Amino acid sequence: MFKHCRLIFLLLVLTVLGACASNGRQEASSEFEEGEQQEVNVDPWEGFNRAMFAFNYRLDRWILKPVAKGYDFVAPDFVQAGIGNFFSNIGEVGNIANDILQWKWKQAGNDTGRLLTNSTIGIFGLFDVASKIGLEENEGEDTGQTFAKWGIKRGPYVVLPIFGPSTVRETFALPFDSYLFDPVSYVDPETTRYALTGTRLVHTRAELLEVEDLASGDLYLFMREAYLQRRNYLERDGVIEEDFEDEFGEGEDW
Repeated sequence: MFKHCRLIFLLLVLTVLGACASNGRQEASSEFEEGEQQEVNVDPWEGFNRAMFAFNYRLDRWILKPVAKGYDFVAPDFVQAGIGNFFSNIGEVGNIANDILQWKWKQAGNDTGRLLTNSTIGIFGLFDVASKIGLEENEGEDTGQTFAKWGIKRGPYVVLPIFGPSTVRETFALPFDSYLFDPVSYVDPETTRYALTGTRLVHTRAELLEVEDLASGDLYLFMREAYLQRRNYLERDGVIEEDFEDEFGEGEDW
């Protein structure tokens, strides 16, 4: 039942976005001087997005960050390393699925080798044995990258409640990455599934504690540009354009 609720919630978010689309399309591009190219506005729903960013920011500061700091304080480094390896190993399932869907057979073979090696010799993924025998971990593949490979346009930038930065295309990819290709979503009983989901979320947040001080200026703009640049990097398999903004303004955080 919980899975159905999550899907309904996602559909409600998409409905809100669809209602904003008519205004968004009118603001989606701006004309430059005659003869120059048209620049697409990647964030036509900025008002909505800033409101969601503010909501997520407060939720993080009040709940998730304190829990992550407690986890980081209590759990020794070797325990955190093991937990990180465990969830990275589970993530290979989604990598393999999207490798195949993108026709990356060599990478699919590498990722399959990693999954099998670390799940057995690495004791359910707690130890990354595969990297030591030449099966290197890649940047990861997701359904958003697969859609990009298939030629589906990214669409406007959007900030989802709880889920955070996304785009229209990546929003439609969420059910595949979060449910269909995620082994945790099939775990029974439900209490174990919730425990694994919560542990993964807290561990991921704890990994960001040391780097969050790098953000400066308008945090909304910083997060937006960082997210879009990261997506560009992943979609182009590491080939990026030098278009990352160096200045984010000195306004309020949202």
